[in-house]
Amino acid sequence: MSVEMVELSAKAAEPLRPAGVLQQNRVFLDFFWDLAKPDQEVRLKAVENLIQYLKTENKADELEYTFKRLVDGLSHTRETARPGFSLALGQVLSAFKDVSLQSILNRIKEKHSLQAVKKKLARNAMFGNLFGVLALQQSGRLVEEPQVVLGCVTLLQSLTPHKQHLKDLPSKTMMDILTEIPEEVFEEVLLGALQTDLASAFNTPEQLQLLLVALQRFPQTLKPKKLKKLLGSSTIINADNIPKLIEVLKMAAHSVKKELTLPAVALDLLKLSLKEDSFQLFWNKAITEGMFTEPSGVTHYLSFRLLGSALPLLSLSQLKEVLAGEVMMHYGEHVLASQKPGRFKLAPEMDTYVSDFLQACPDSDKQLAVMVGFSSLTHMGLAVVLPVWKVVQYLQPEAVRSYVEWLKGMFLQPRMEVLLDFSTRKQKGKQEAGEQKDSAIFRLRRWIVSRLASIIDNSQVKKQEDLITDVARFVFFHAFFCTKKASSDISETSSKLSVPLDEKTRGVLVNSFFGLLMSLYHMPLSDDSAAVSQRRVLGVTADGTMWIYRLVQYAQLLLNHPKHIQRVHPFSPEQRQAWDSMLESVENLKKKDKKSVTAESGAFQQLFLLVGMHLFKAPDELLDIMKDLQSCVDKAQEKKTKKKKQGEEPEWVEVMVDILLSLLSQQNRLIRQVCKTVFSSICPHVTAAALTAILDVLDPDKEDEEDSAVVVTDDANKTAKRKLEEDDDDEEMEDDDEDGSDEDSDGDEAMEEGMEEVDQSFRLELMKVLQQQNALAAEEDASSDEDLDDNAMMKLDQSLSALFSEQKKKIQAKKDEKTKLQKEKTLVREFRIKVLDLVEVFVARQAGSPLIIGLVEPLLNMIDRGMSSGSEQQEQDFLRRAADIFRNQLCRSKVYCRTAADRQGELHDLLDKLMSKAQKLSDSSVCLYYFSASLYLVKVLRGAPPAEAKEAADGAATSDPRFMGNVDVDRVSSLFRDALVSFMSRRKSPLTSQMFTDLFCRFPVLCVNLLDTAVQHITTGVREHQQGQACVLVLRAMQSRDVQQILSGAKWMKLCEQVTLQLAASLEQVSQAESKGAKEKLVKTLELCQFLVKHVHWKKLSVDLEPLRNVLQPLTNVVTFKKTGTLEDTYWAVMKHFGVMKPKTEKTKPDKDAEQQEGAPKKKKGFLPETKKRKKRNKPVLEPAGEKSSSTNKPGEETGQAKKKRDKKPKQKRAADGAAAPSQSGPAKRSKTQTDSKADKKQKKKSKQKKGGGKQM
Repeated sequence: MSVEMVELSAKAAEPLRPAGVLQQNRVFLDFFWDLAKPDQEVRLKAVENLIQYLKTENKADELEYTFKRLVDGLSHTRETARPGFSLALGQVLSAFKDVSLQSILNRIKEKHSLQAVKKKLARNAMFGNLFGVLALQQSGRLVEEPQVVLGCVTLLQSLTPHKQHLKDLPSKTMMDILTEIPEEVFEEVLLGALQTDLASAFNTPEQLQLLLVALQRFPQTLKPKKLKKLLGSSTIINADNIPKLIEVLKMAAHSVKKELTLPAVALDLLKLSLKEDSFQLFWNKAITEGMFTEPSGVTHYLSFRLLGSALPLLSLSQLKEVLAGEVMMHYGEHVLASQKPGRFKLAPEMDTYVSDFLQACPDSDKQLAVMVGFSSLTHMGLAVVLPVWKVVQYLQPEAVRSYVEWLKGMFLQPRMEVLLDFSTRKQKGKQEAGEQKDSAIFRLRRWIVSRLASIIDNSQVKKQEDLITDVARFVFFHAFFCTKKASSDISETSSKLSVPLDEKTRGVLVNSFFGLLMSLYHMPLSDDSAAVSQRRVLGVTADGTMWIYRLVQYAQLLLNHPKHIQRVHPFSPEQRQAWDSMLESVENLKKKDKKSVTAESGAFQQLFLLVGMHLFKAPDELLDIMKDLQSCVDKAQEKKTKKKKQGEEPEWVEVMVDILLSLLSQQNRLIRQVCKTVFSSICPHVTAAALTAILDVLDPDKEDEEDSAVVVTDDANKTAKRKLEEDDDDEEMEDDDEDGSDEDSDGDEAMEEGMEEVDQSFRLELMKVLQQQNALAAEEDASSDEDLDDNAMMKLDQSLSALFSEQKKKIQAKKDEKTKLQKEKTLVREFRIKVLDLVEVFVARQAGSPLIIGLVEPLLNMIDRGMSSGSEQQEQDFLRRAADIFRNQLCRSKVYCRTAADRQGELHDLLDKLMSKAQKLSDSSVCLYYFSASLYLVKVLRGAPPAEAKEAADGAATSDPRFMGNVDVDRVSSLFRDALVSFMSRRKSPLTSQMFTDLFCRFPVLCVNLLDTAVQHITTGVREHQQGQACVLVLRAMQSRDVQQILSGAKWMKLCEQVTLQLAASLEQVSQAESKGAKEKLVKTLELCQFLVKHVHWKKLSVDLEPLRNVLQPLTNVVTFKKTGTLEDTYWAVMKHFGVMKPKTEKTKPDKDAEQQEGAPKKKKGFLPETKKRKKRNKPVLEPAGEKSSSTNKPGEETGQAKKKRDKKPKQKRAADGAAAPSQSGPAKRSKTQTDSKADKKQKKKSKQKKGGGKQM
């Protein structure tokens, strides 16, 4: 706060000091402090409490003081405080209606007069006047005192010129006042005061806004005659005023440049134009022609925002006119230009405008007009809005249907003249009219297909089943069929294509159709049918029919009308037979479903139908798969009806797994989902051979040639798709010439790489060519290239050109081969990730199957290999998936195989193998998975607890910790003991203490067997780290209740004695070394000591703890303890159990002067420069000895008497006096004085360091 403000506030507070009541009531004064706080909740609470207090006490002096403080606070320097005081003043005036508003207004004018205030405080005074008027307005009593209204408006008019501080706040406040007062007050009081502002309405946006608000509120006062007298015209929007309105709108657009909003004056002018029936004049002249004269900027954005805000206000004909005009064209150009990075994008705001309009508009015709208008805005045929435009979810069902019909009609017969199409000048100059039209039609159709698919895919869109079926049939028909002649049975043949479809468009249709299949597979039931059945069913219609089955029936209908419809690529007889047999198999499955519904039957139907639909896309590849699928389904049905001999495996499962693996090689998400569903239904029938087939695919070493061939074939298809997409993207580029330059640059780069990798054979070939043409000079011949004639030079050029072109082809071939191999690797990785889906399904569905044990070793091999593989993203994803399946879904599953009694030897051998491999690993993270697998095998071997009581089978396992089932305890204990010894005796072991902690917690019997080994290594561990971890393991074991139950009685006493002796021996080895490992070991040892001593005392065991106490007591002399810390706290916690308490240290400040006297009694503190010493030569000279004694002893005495009352200034003064004393001696002793002062300075630093060290302690 400045000095002037302090003086002003002090003068203002002087007359109020005699109020004795105010000095006594501190609660009342605190209200005003809270009003200035930045927290809004605190300010609101203060206003409420202040009014309640004033009403309760009802004291005149306090009310007078309140008005004084509130008026003063209106010009508070803190910005957050002004609204608080303004709100409080308004609420107090509203509560105490007997207080005159005129008196408060006079106080505001007097207190915050701009003429009387100083220049530095002028800004605060402006805000004081403004917030004062706001307080009067918020009181709600302005209507009662018209003269106060006039005074407020006059005051606001005086504040209007100060826009640099107040911006347009005074004008907005005047508008708010106009909206509250009645028409009589405006006509009698304010009209004269506002005469100047209303007459100059076309000068600024604020004045025009004031006029528009007055017109809306007081139409009877501001009649056309009055307007003509004020403005010279009876209407605001007319041809004469259009130039003035354009200038005002431009000023308004620039005024909100930072706010990024629509000026209110623009929207009010639009509403006035609709009221005066001059909308067309205003829109065409003021907006379309006036706002776009400047380059792209704020005036353009004002027009776009006004367009979005006008949507709810316009009629249907006006909507169509505006959405087909120049403003929309400019908006499309903006959207196209704003795609470059760093450009301002207004498209999100426009989406908000359209969404708000569609949500609030119940008229489906207007909704359709807006959707068609924005969809018709195209750039060379491609719509500006995205295909996935989420505003469609707010359409009414009738509007959705009409919009879909419009899209289908535009697809069949593209009317480019109806669209609002635009292109840049470069594109207009480069492309010919015919090529541009064909390209535009292709781009339009591609967008329409994506738009239709997105409408079906969006679950928020209100659509009926017949609309979904209609869109799916439309896309399927035009993807695979064409019309010969119309048929009454097939509605898609009623209208023909005006422009035939090309192959690129059909490719987009095919991909969109299978994307639609994916959406239909996950589509939930409609709301009406979902209310009937509580279970959430996906992929079926209301009557329970699968969506894909409906489309298969439609495809069958099309195939049965060869006279009217023709396939683009007709089926061969063999392919048609496969299609018919597929339909027959599905019908047979549906008949059996009527008798007994099973998930397996539904999954097989899904697979049949999906493969059948893919026959339209790739019939040659799926023909054999269809035959195998039919045969294996037949065998599966035979297995159910006819029992086979024991020992004979159902081969159909293996065939089915091969089919699923073949289908997974296809690049289709729907196939992947269906394969998972089918495999989950056949999981109970999966055999070891079928599971091995899946695992062989995941093992790169066991991949056969057939699998790789599948991948390569898929790669070719995928490459073709990529080329198609690249061609599509190339057409969207503005400059087609850049593609050629890129190709040339690629060729140059390939040539440069080839030159770098020139091999020896190429050099020899080059030497031969040069020697054949005699162009290579001999060593003894100094002839040059000038000896060759023109013909020889031409031959040489041709030979060199042929040689280099051949070398370039070889380099490109190597490059292509490398790219092909890389793509094949990518496809193989993707395929393996998809095959992991089957493994995950099997683990989740068949966790209790004995076959699950066969997954342990292959999954571990995958994880081990993945840890050492490359860092590609696909490899990391595969590793993450495999590790998650193994650790979280297999090892940690509550369901596991409990029927492994006949495989004890095999499981023990596998456990031995895994533990041996774990100890040989170098990576601890991989070792963790091997150790988890070992614990899983122990859990499987232990099996379920004995069923002594059927109602508490699980309780037997928890009540009897000794139960180990089929586990060979001695053998398994030996395995884990060897691992524990390896961990304790090797410096770099992949094993960790957490692994053994997990073992101890899960299997207490094994923990008891390994406990002796862990106790032994408390002192014999190879390093301090291992010894500390041995203490951790022993501590976790002794804390276990199961271990205490197993080792009850004498065994537990013996264990406690052994641990006591080992701890005493370990603590005797503690030395002064303060390494990190030694401290860690000591902490772990003391934690174990704490538990042991506490447990012995609590249980009152007869264990001799005296050796441990004898070792612990002198530990403070060996190890340096700090005041606090884990080590110190643990140590004193242990000693507390022995009756030894932590000594309390008294906090004392070091005596600095006493230390200085003892250390250097003859030296003085401080140092002065030579200039200071010369000035004091005229002072009387004292004897050196007497001065020393007086200067050293007296401050010391003062320090002893009044040590706590000192501050820094007396110390500095004494230091200066002490330094001045030697300077009074003669010049002969000056060098000695300087030396002493340096020594004093060092001594001072030492004392400060000691003082700082004492604070830290």
